[in-house]
Amino acid sequence: MALANQNKKLPRKAGAMNLIKSLLASTALLLAVPQLAHAEILVGFVTGLSGPVSSIGIPNAKGIAAGQTYIGEVGGEKIRVIQLDDGSDPTASARNARKLVEQEKVDVLIGTSGAPQTLAMATAAIEMKIPMIAVSPIAPVPAGDGGPWVVQTPQPTPLLVQGIVDHMKARGLKTVAFIGFSDAFGDLMYNSLEQSAKTADIKVIANERYARSDSSVTAQVLRALAARPDAIMLGGTGTPGALPVIALSERGYKGPLYGNHGLISADFLRLAGKAANGIICPTGPVTAAEQLPASNPIQKVALDFRAAFEKANGEAPTDSFSSYSFDGWLVFADAGKRAMATGAKPGSPEFRTALRQALFATKEVVGTQGVYTYTPADRHGVDDRSRIMVQIEDGKYKLLP
Repeated sequence: MALANQNKKLPRKAGAMNLIKSLLASTALLLAVPQLAHAEILVGFVTGLSGPVSSIGIPNAKGIAAGQTYIGEVGGEKIRVIQLDDGSDPTASARNARKLVEQEKVDVLIGTSGAPQTLAMATAAIEMKIPMIAVSPIAPVPAGDGGPWVVQTPQPTPLLVQGIVDHMKARGLKTVAFIGFSDAFGDLMYNSLEQSAKTADIKVIANERYARSDSSVTAQVLRALAARPDAIMLGGTGTPGALPVIALSERGYKGPLYGNHGLISADFLRLAGKAANGIICPTGPVTAAEQLPASNPIQKVALDFRAAFEKANGEAPTDSFSSYSFDGWLVFADAGKRAMATGAKPGSPEFRTALRQALFATKEVVGTQGVYTYTPADRHGVDDRSRIMVQIEDGKYKLLP
């Protein structure tokens, strides 16, 4: 009888063992799910949705949204974007970059609005050894361990300013005054002007600066006019870039006025109004896409961008800043596809390295602002195809020969 009872318990014990095995298998499966989910590619995007650079940062964010609409996956993997607002503060830009890398474990960084903010973010990216695509112009940054980690989509400032100097030289102008931001962007613009002007035998006879947060530039404008220049070049962007334009108009300035790609903005045009008429700006091809010849490959991508932007944001683009972040998305997607082909998995150090290597092997990727070919020695990736000259007339941009 005892033997019979013992035999009856055996199946119960075997059933318990099977239940334990089933639970262990289920637990292992559940543990594996997050790892499988992290196969998606994580993009950390920082921009200035508030603060003095928000007139750039908000369009940057809309450009990323357009990019997601245009290309939603890479190499069969979905892309997820984690976006943070740096409030136009360089300290917050660097802090957000670190949070995205160290806490969110993103695979790549894209950002941010404003040169000082982008430089701070790029410095952090290099220290953390994560690839980054800058969407605001910055001066060259150190390469970092293992080679360079940062590329940028905006045209190099010297290439843009060379278009201004060439135009001034063709008009026989001999002197120019500069009025620009008292920050890294202003330095980039002024240094590029000084370098190009010297080779063209044009003298820079005034260097006036103001902060983006200033409410008046009267003193700077009066000093620039007192130098009696043949032309004036502006080194400001977005909304604060309109201040000297308005001040010059109020004082009856009728001479040649040169801007930059940062003035291709609805916010700038709205604030500057009629005072903006006649300003000549170097900018990217997307600004006058319809006026480009059909043989230009940039035209199609620029028009595709406009369609994707409207689909993503419910409105047409009216600025140049959104196209820089859109181009950053195109560059990332192209490099990401090649990084995935190496077999490296998103979320791993190997994937970051593969993505960095792919970025610096980018060849002839057609964007809205140019055609990108990056190398370790060239982190801008564009040539003269990325620059056109336009003149502002009643809120529109006329392509110049």
